[in-house]
Amino acid sequence: MSAEHAVDVVVLGLGAGGEYAAIKLARAGLVVVGVERDLVGGECPFWGCTPSKLMIRGAHVLAEARHVDELAGRAVVEPDLGPTAARIREANHDWTDDGHSGPLREAGVRLVRGRGRLDGPGRVVVETTAGTETYVAGRGVVLATGTEADAPPVPGLAGTPYWTNREVVHATAAPARLGVLGGGPIGAELAQAFARFGSAVTLLEAGPRLLGPEEPEASAAVAAAFAREGIDVRTGVEVEQVDHGGRDGGGFRLRLAGDPGAEVEVDELLVATGRRPNLRGIGLETVGLDPDAGRVAVDERLRAGERLWAVGDVTGEGPFTHVAKYQAVGVVANVLGREVRPADYRALTRVTFTDPEVGAVGLTEQQAREAGVDVRVGLADVPRSSRGWMHGPGNEGVVKVVADAARGVLVGGTVAAPYGGEVMGLLSTAVHAEVPVEVLRGMHFPFPTFQRTIEAALKALDV
Repeated sequence: MSAEHAVDVVVLGLGAGGEYAAIKLARAGLVVVGVERDLVGGECPFWGCTPSKLMIRGAHVLAEARHVDELAGRAVVEPDLGPTAARIREANHDWTDDGHSGPLREAGVRLVRGRGRLDGPGRVVVETTAGTETYVAGRGVVLATGTEADAPPVPGLAGTPYWTNREVVHATAAPARLGVLGGGPIGAELAQAFARFGSAVTLLEAGPRLLGPEEPEASAAVAAAFAREGIDVRTGVEVEQVDHGGRDGGGFRLRLAGDPGAEVEVDELLVATGRRPNLRGIGLETVGLDPDAGRVAVDERLRAGERLWAVGDVTGEGPFTHVAKYQAVGVVANVLGREVRPADYRALTRVTFTDPEVGAVGLTEQQAREAGVDVRVGLADVPRSSRGWMHGPGNEGVVKVVADAARGVLVGGTVAAPYGGEVMGLLSTAVHAEVPVEVLRGMHFPFPTFQRTIEAALKALDV
């Protein structure tokens, strides 16, 4: 039987939200234990946001260089993933977490490496290489176990060396042929990046379009860019069998359903069909929660139960680093007994880093209609804007604003454009603060900027 250690707080999972909460609570004078089975810092710095965006940055430079002949002279482009791979290794210190675990310890957090599980309210049991340890948290437990890549149950897939977001960022060379299963943000971003580094990319999506949850106009803009760049996008397809080895002794062979003889052969296969929360085996049943629920429901104070808070992907409020940190701020205040605004997700922001970049906030048109909003929509084409015309090649895009006509405010907005994630900041403020549409229409929009396309979309609103 393990010894019990009395502490103030146990943070189970040290990704973006858990790491932030542990450091802040320790600095506030509490006795904090942080439990992590993998690298401190979590998915974002090591296998997600940082390495993928470094890869996308390199790919973007290649794409711009290919426009030189159209815009500025002559250029010969020879893609090489090597420099980007080196930047990724440098950024995450060759997949070591000293840059995260060091500050954690300096803040006073006791770092315990191992598999942790709940064992009743305020209790956490950790299996370490040295044995079992039990912690009893007087204030409570912060649950932040995150998600992991989920693969579809396609016959033959499980026994193959396919890539997920974790393996793909270790690549040092672009494969000649890359298959991508899934047309969501991860699949779309990396499909375009590898195509720009020289891979012949085939993207297979079971749904009717790329980036299914986003506005269809934004999806269409991204699809147009992919077609221009030679990416083979096939939507509405189902893979019924995956074999590894291929006819030439290597690679993957994917057999497609509904079309006898239809196959896709690739050298590497990236599976980006979604993520599942890490909820199994962490003792949710010991605190009255269902491990099969798919998420840990929390109230406006991020509380999931008695002496239990949850942050990040496991809450189901948005699989984004900025959401995890936003929630962690609320948890810290709640644990310390400080006043904090209730969690508010009306103006949740998200960016897909394709080119065009898709920045969005709040509700899509479909979501607004399903919520019973008196919807009005304004659309404006980026290529027809002044900045879009000046930008020239690679200017695919659209701005879409979704308004509640009854209240005269925006409830959502999307910018698919070069730098769309930066441009949509104005819409984020408008949705969050419920700025009247008439006030937005009276603003100055500097010329010539992509923001002026927002002005055009606002003018198109029947509000």
